[in-house]
Amino acid sequence: MTAHSQNTVHGELLQFPGSLMIVRVSAASNADRISVIENRMPYGESPPLHIHRNEDEVFHVLEGTMRFNVDGKDLIAHAGQTALAPKGIPHSFRVESKEGAVCLVITHGGDFERMVREVSVPTASTEISPFAPPSPEAVAALIVACTRNHIDIVGAPLS
Repeated sequence: MTAHSQNTVHGELLQFPGSLMIVRVSAASNADRISVIENRMPYGESPPLHIHRNEDEVFHVLEGTMRFNVDGKDLIAHAGQTALAPKGIPHSFRVESKEGAVCLVITHGGDFERMVREVSVPTASTEISPFAPPSPEAVAALIVACTRNHIDIVGAPLS
C-alpha cells in the first residue's frame, strides 16, 4: 500500500493546457484501471463541453468552488463536495473561485488519463499559470487526443 498526504506532491506532474495535473493513481498501476488525477486550475478555467463514451467522470473538489454543467443543468460544488458526469452525457465545468480550484478527477478505463498524457508535458513545477484562452494549435491537439481516446468535443467552454 502507498499512502500520500494531501499537501505533499507525490505523483507524476504534467502541465496540461490551462492547468497542472498530478497523476496520483495511474490506470496502468491497478487491475481495475482506476485513475485518480489531481487537477490544479486557475480562476476561469473551463474545458470544452464534451462527452466521455466509455468512462464516468467523478470530480471531488478539494479546494475552491467549481460550477459544473452536466446534461444542461448547473451544479455548484465547493471544497468537500463531489460531482458526477456519467458517460454519454455532455458536461463541462468552470473554476469560479478567484483563488483557483483543486479537484480529484476519478475515472475507470484509462481513456481520460491517456488523453491527458497526450496533450501534456512533464514538469517539475507546481506553479499554476493564470487563465489564458488556449491557442488554436492547443485546441486542435486537444480535439485529436480526445477523439483518439473516445471523448467527443460537443460545445464551447463555459463562460
